[in-house]
Amino acid sequence: MIETRETPLDEPLLLDLLNTTPIVDGAQRDDLADAEAGRRWLTAHDQPASDAEWHAILDARAALQNVVRGDEVPASLARFVDGVYYRASLAGDGVAWNLDLPKGRSAAARAVLTWDALRVSSPGRLRPCANPECRLFLIDHSKPNRARWCSMAACGNRMKARRHYQRTRSTT
Repeated sequence: MIETRETPLDEPLLLDLLNTTPIVDGAQRDDLADAEAGRRWLTAHDQPASDAEWHAILDARAALQNVVRGDEVPASLARFVDGVYYRASLAGDGVAWNLDLPKGRSAAARAVLTWDALRVSSPGRLRPCANPECRLFLIDHSKPNRARWCSMAACGNRMKARRHYQRTRSTT
């Protein structure tokens, strides 16, 4: 797959990938659990949908989740970008940069490249939800960078209600 370097980050791919292991009704669900589900997910994200891509995206998801949570070092992501390079070509009045991604793990490489671009351009804005019972992640685009929950309607409301209950219970 080839694209220009000026293409916007693929934040939806990265965030959707990180969020494929949600807690539903108290149990963790895996939206990429089988090859068919994995191929559907890859297709929905305009990525090649092969078994190799599915296996690579599963491995990349686990590594990225661990890195974002701080449980693994970023060097653990190196295997996903091995063989990725930008190729220069003349275009119009200047040079165009084309991204070459390895066949069989292009979606994994794209997710890791997006993670790194966010790490550099928006440090600390990609993070896990502050609700300890949640496994989702968020990218905070707010100016003050204070978003804490994956969803204000779900986790944010739950956590605020829990704190309120604890405060009022301790004063009575």
